Amino acid sequence: MDDMTALALARSWRPKTFSELVGQDHVVKALTHALDQGRLHHAWLFTGTRGVGKTTIARIMAKALNCTGVDGQGKMTSEPCGKCPACMEIDAGRFVDYIEMDAASNRGVDDIAALLEKAAYAPSNGRYKVYMIDEVHMLTNHAFNAMLKTLEEPPEHVKFILATTDPQKIPVTILSRCLQFNLKQMPIPLIVEHLEKVLAAENVTYEVNALRVLAKAAQGSMRDALSLTDQAIAYAAGKVTEESVRGMLGTLDDAYLIRILDCLIAKDGASLLAVANEMGERSMSFSFALQDLSSLLQKIAAAQVVPESVLDDWPEAGEIRRLATQLSKEEAQLFYQITITSRPDLSLAPDEQTGFAMTLLRMLAFRPGGAGGSASAPSAPPVASARPATSPASKPAPAPVTKAAPAAAPAPASAPTKSVPAPASSAVSVDCPDWHALMRQLPVKGLVQQLAFQTELQDWVDSVAGVKASIVTPMPQLASEASIARLADALTTHFGKPVKIVIEKGQVEGKTVAKVDAQIHQEKRMNAEQMIAADPFIQQLQKEFGATVVGGSVKPL
Repeated sequence: MDDMTALALARSWRPKTFSELVGQDHVVKALTHALDQGRLHHAWLFTGTRGVGKTTIARIMAKALNCTGVDGQGKMTSEPCGKCPACMEIDAGRFVDYIEMDAASNRGVDDIAALLEKAAYAPSNGRYKVYMIDEVHMLTNHAFNAMLKTLEEPPEHVKFILATTDPQKIPVTILSRCLQFNLKQMPIPLIVEHLEKVLAAENVTYEVNALRVLAKAAQGSMRDALSLTDQAIAYAAGKVTEESVRGMLGTLDDAYLIRILDCLIAKDGASLLAVANEMGERSMSFSFALQDLSSLLQKIAAAQVVPESVLDDWPEAGEIRRLATQLSKEEAQLFYQITITSRPDLSLAPDEQTGFAMTLLRMLAFRPGGAGGSASAPSAPPVASARPATSPASKPAPAPVTKAAPAAAPAPASAPTKSVPAPASSAVSVDCPDWHALMRQLPVKGLVQQLAFQTELQDWVDSVAGVKASIVTPMPQLASEASIARLADALTTHFGKPVKIVIEKGQVEGKTVAKVDAQIHQEKRMNAEQMIAADPFIQQLQKEFGATVVGGSVKPL
């Protein structure tokens, strides 16, 4: 344990050979083959996020190029011995022919010129001079230009290794002169496996779930994972437990997330806010909470479509399967969208807890199809009901007329349906399709869509020859011959048979798509104004500064 605390885990467990390198097999394979076959390029570029092995690979390459073997007679190899003077000095950071330069602090043309001037001289002790330029994208344009010629045709004894986290900023003239390798982010299972090996060797007891939390927080970086593990060991003063790791990171366990989703399913606003308050009392990170909630919702949405995507070794596997059956697919998608779009808004809220609570209330208020909770404001217009039995002018609907056989029973009115025609030579007036839902579904735009949204179905007569749809509109100026023809074409395509539209005179009940949308927007605006008026922060501004909410300025989301 004393040895472990003497040196950080990220340093003491830095790979010293290609065989020890974790998670970059595609790079190791290419470099190993090149070294074994003696087919070496003069410049390599390693790209990837922080902590995935760029500098480590550069040092292993430097050893491979300069290793002389235990007996001092060895040649260039893909398996450096680690015991010859060159290997030991490179590991210790004092090999004179391996030069690491940080381009973030040495980015000017003068710095590059000084480096290139020294490159002309032969190696002092090694077989090759190896220059490793880290964060090379930070160099100035003049510095890049200064190194172009040397990078393309360097002296035989010089090799360049460039590393960057942002390859997009490197000029294409530099990229074209290098062999480029993209290092991958470390997947969570691989990080957990490596941490288990490290802690077992260090005689530190741990919980696997604690390592999963550390691996997730590392965000693909093995170095960050090891550094966080160091911190967790010190924080826990011994055993690395899930509880201690979550306390250190300020993250929450899945139990809170499950409770939040259960409250949303039950439409229990009081319990929902109680969970947020409890999280605030434990000083949890609400930004991480939204991140974890969106991750959980993604797993739930995936489970709804591909049940086998839920792995049995997940601690929350059972809860994910349960929630996948209790949440609709639309709710899972909507909640996910709200969580990811609300994270940037936390910085705009009076405090993070308030912003998090408002996010939960937003999920409670807005539901697909308008099925909100107690503070609901529908996020989408409800599906309109079928046309009543009487027309807007209160005249009875025409009775079904049959000549050969009764008409087939109409489909349910909750969705646009195609009426089943009667036998040949018959014409029947059957129950109408759901006109409002049908108008929303048709692939029409512009004036034709406006006409569709400003109509009400008055009569629907289906026959073998086709369909006659009688409609009324409060805006006859939209009903040009061209617009009617295009609307009829869209209906013909939808039903697979000719549809003729006839504009009838009559009064509209006020239930056109446009009217329904306007009514819903008004209700949402009023609800939004009520929520703003009831917000404690707004009330405090009004009380202390005499602030007022400008009428009509509140807009619903």
